[in-house]
Amino acid sequence: MTTLTARLKALYEGDTERAHRFRYGLLIFDLATLLFIVLSSFAPRRPFVEGIDVVIGVAVLTDFAARLAISRRRWREFLRPTTWADLAAIVSFLAPIVGEGAGFLRILRTLRFLRTYQVLDRLRADSPLFRRNEEVVIAVVNLAVFIFVMTSVVYATQHRSNPNIGNYVDALYFTVTSLTTTGYGDVTLQGTGGRLLSVVVMICGVTLFLRLAQVLFRPYKVRFPCPTCGLQRHEPDAVHCKACGTILNIPDEGAD
Repeated sequence: MTTLTARLKALYEGDTERAHRFRYGLLIFDLATLLFIVLSSFAPRRPFVEGIDVVIGVAVLTDFAARLAISRRRWREFLRPTTWADLAAIVSFLAPIVGEGAGFLRILRTLRFLRTYQVLDRLRADSPLFRRNEEVVIAVVNLAVFIFVMTSVVYATQHRSNPNIGNYVDALYFTVTSLTTTGYGDVTLQGTGGRLLSVVVMICGVTLFLRLAQVLFRPYKVRFPCPTCGLQRHEPDAVHCKACGTILNIPDEGAD
């Protein structure tokens, strides 16, 4: 293993304080990129904005190349949907014409990052608030990613032929009204493809929305696998596993 590869592996997969700070830095970068994508999508394309696109694209490409370099099975990486999401993000940043329609696909980088780089484990260790609300956070992220990706698909497939979809705001409006089943009818998608896309938005969107409602309103439980039967969720003050009766030793931070 070369020195450079070893250093990259230590940063991306290590358990040192430096590695943790590095991965938090990547998370902050992804979140800042997400904010830029949302804000810039509603603004006219200017050379300054396209310049920022290129800078971010180079940074994303560097991150992608580093992860590929430390992978033990590089070719298998291309069987992962997250790899193709990264490639779509890189293309959309470095080729503004392509990126106009697929810009919101860049948001998939945030979902990939949260599930790839031990950030969830680190957040569980560092933040009691995150531990208590982890499922809510993940459900919100999944719903937000779906909304923005479908907004991109609606805009990319409709804005040239559908007078009702003139910008991302129109596409976002249609997506939100469809997934909430409000369906005012003032914006509709044209053609068979448009109808099928509407069905996808409604079915998948409602599913994700119901998942968010489920984790918001069900009784709070902690995630602690039972050593005997493997039951994952228990009441915070549980002493025995309700499935098999095994004595549990759930970590308790004590009273506030």
